[in-house]
Amino acid sequence: MANNGRRSVKAKKGPTIGTGGHGRKALEGKGPTPKAEDRPYHKAHKNKQLAERSASKRPGAARGSGARSGPKGRATEEVVTGRNSVVEALRAGIPAKALHVAIRIEMDDRVKESLKLAAERGIPLLETGKPELDRMTDDAIHQGLVLQIPPYEYQDAYELAEETVASWKKGHVANAPLFVALDGITDPRNLGAIIRSVSAFSGHGVIVPERRSVGVTASAWKTSAGAAVRVPVARAANLNNTLKAFKNMGIYVLGLDGDGDVSLPDLGLAKEPVCIVVGSEGKGLSRLVRENCDQIVSIPIDSAMESLNASMAVGISLYEVSRQRAAK
Repeated sequence: MANNGRRSVKAKKGPTIGTGGHGRKALEGKGPTPKAEDRPYHKAHKNKQLAERSASKRPGAARGSGARSGPKGRATEEVVTGRNSVVEALRAGIPAKALHVAIRIEMDDRVKESLKLAAERGIPLLETGKPELDRMTDDAIHQGLVLQIPPYEYQDAYELAEETVASWKKGHVANAPLFVALDGITDPRNLGAIIRSVSAFSGHGVIVPERRSVGVTASAWKTSAGAAVRVPVARAANLNNTLKAFKNMGIYVLGLDGDGDVSLPDLGLAKEPVCIVVGSEGKGLSRLVRENCDQIVSIPIDSAMESLNASMAVGISLYEVSRQRAAK
């Protein structure tokens, strides 16, 4: 067939009209890269699931905190973290519920000693993954060691005083009842040092208010150097009402303050049943507590020194009471 001298030209392959958007979705991004723990195929995802499963098996476990919460939001359980802190806590004999050790932890002398001390004391050793240790410590630096501290079992202040007075009257207790009450002290190291002094001078207990006051924490245990095992710490629902009840039992309430009614060396009630009340270093005794004291006692110090640390003031006062009781 004739083609009039024209040659047929094949069209080149390429996009046709109306196809410009067909590949647009393929060119779009898939958004930000998910975190490792959110990728089902990643090892971190499996660790996260294991940690959540482990946390769900423990009753009352709370995320985001190394301390468990008790009634009224008060922390009832805490942890000691870090290799130095853990080994020192174990050396001090702090009661422990369990020692958590990171999986494949890098061993050093502190880790070895911690494991040895825990084994000797019968403290359970639990091999725990890093995600769970991070959760327990609220992402604090733990270096693969976490010591779980059980809640301290407080006695009732009134019951402790009543039992002590009864035992003294029956001759079961050699010395007259001797207590220390804290008014507004919030530093656990002060509490630990006070417990240590009470133990050293044959005191019968420490009274702490339920509100706005320090409790027996791991730091207090450590500072007490084990004395918290020997000296009971009792809670008072209301410190002023407790002091009034003490007075009705025949216990004299002595407040420590710089402008006291009587100087410590002239104290005439040392051989009687006594409760020494100490306030915070900054504010001192509160007004109501001061009004409930039988005497306000001051410690003679150099005028250049404004005040003594609360635990130091208690230690000096307890020494003087002990000295007078020992004198014939």
